[in-house]
Parts: sequence; C-alpha cells; structure tokens
Amino acid sequence: MTIAMPLAAGAGAMEYPLIAQLFSKHGFVEVTPANIAAWTERPGRTLLLFIEDPGRYKETLDLAVIVPELARAFPGRFAVGVLLPEAARELCVRYGFRRWPAFVMLADGKYVGAVDGLRNWDEYLTEVARLLDAAPTRPPTLGIAVKGGGVGAGSCHE
Repeated sequence: MTIAMPLAAGAGAMEYPLIAQLFSKHGFVEVTPANIAAWTERPGRTLLLFIEDPGRYKETLDLAVIVPELARAFPGRFAVGVLLPEAARELCVRYGFRRWPAFVMLADGKYVGAVDGLRNWDEYLTEVARLLDAAPTRPPTLGIAVKGGGVGAGSCHE
C-alpha cells in the first residue's frame, strides 16, 4: 500500500490510514467526552491512547503503530480506547501527561500511570509490564507554580 504523505494541512486524523486502522483493523474503541465515563469504568485494565493532529505531531503516527504491537505483546491484558485529537485535548487534563502523543493505563477506571512521547521498544515493554502490575494512584496534575508570600516572592500586584 502506498500512503501519500503528508496529507493536506488541516486533514482530519481519520484521513490518516494508520489512525483509521486503529478502529477498522485492530478493533479499538473511539473514546469521546460522551462515553469516557462508561468506557473507563469497565472492569480490568484499559489503555487510553491520546493522539494529536499528525500534521503537527508526527509521532502520533508512530504511536498508532506501537500501541497495536503492545496489545499483541500483552494479549488480553488490557482493552484499548482511542481519543482522537479534539477529545484528547479536552480530556488530557484529567491525567496530567506533558507530551504528545501519550497513553494512560487505568485499572477498574482508576489511574495507574502514563507514558508520554516516544520511547524505545524495550522501554515500552518495561513500562507496560510495570503498569499492568501497579496499583492505582492519583493522577499527576498540571498545576501552576505557587511562590511563598515572603519578601521578593513576586506577585502580580507589585
């Protein structure tokens, strides 16, 4: 198969064959703001794949290949849900990862951990194995740094 790349600016994520195959070939579920509560509350481990616009973040297409391979490396250990760019941008704040693309592991709907950006294959295998055995924890936040109120602490009212 020949894939014409890059697609025209502003192309939708589903216009990229590797992303469309996440659903058509691999049978992953599209997760949206409307169905995330029901989907993530299912029992067992779930992996949420957060993708961004492949035109802006080329690594998104890499992760579209890597996640199906991870599912094959750990057969039956987790279900995969995919958040397309608009949903991913809206819902990423719940999980506190810092780089695109990323995936988040949940256990019975509770946060276990995230892997953001691209990694070496061995690192993915190690991280996913660790996340599959880890207990749920509180997701990190993307907060704003706060300074103390002492002299020289800085303030927007100076």
